[in-house]
Amino acid sequence: MTRELEGSADGAGLRVAVIVARWNGFITRKLLEGAISTLKECGVQDADITTAWVPGSFEVSTAAKWAAESGRFDAVICLGCVIRGETAHFEYVAGGAAEGILDVSLKTGVPVVFGVLTTETVEQATERTGGKEGHKGEESARTAIEMATLRRLLAGD
Repeated sequence: MTRELEGSADGAGLRVAVIVARWNGFITRKLLEGAISTLKECGVQDADITTAWVPGSFEVSTAAKWAAESGRFDAVICLGCVIRGETAHFEYVAGGAAEGILDVSLKTGVPVVFGVLTTETVEQATERTGGKEGHKGEESARTAIEMATLRRLLAGD
C-alpha cells in the first residue's frame, strides 16, 4: 500500500509572513484583510502573523526572500495588484513579480504563495477581493497553510 500525504487547514503553530504592496492599496488592503482573517480562522495566532509593506508588486519578491531566508516563518504570502495600463509596464511588473516569487520559493524551500492579482481592470480586481471571483487573499492564506503543513509532513516533522 502506498503512503499519501496531504497538507491540512490547521494553521495552529505556524508562523506566517504576509508581504503586501502599497500600490493599488485600495485592493491590496482587502487582500490583506481576507488573508489575515483566514489565517486566524485556521488557528494561526496574532503573534505569529507578520505583515510587511513594500512599495509595489515588483518589490514583493525581494521582501519575500528576506522573510523566507530569515528562518522565522513557515510560509510567506505575497499580495499585490497589477492592473493593465496603456504601456508594457504591466508585463514587466506582473512577470517580474511572478518569476521572483517562484524563484524565492524554489531556492529557499519555504512555501511562498503568489497572491498578486494581474487584471485588465479595476472591476476585475475588485471581483477577486470578495466578489463573484472569490477572495484571493483568503485563498492565498489557505494555500500557505496547506503547503506549510505538507512541508512538515514531507520533512518528517
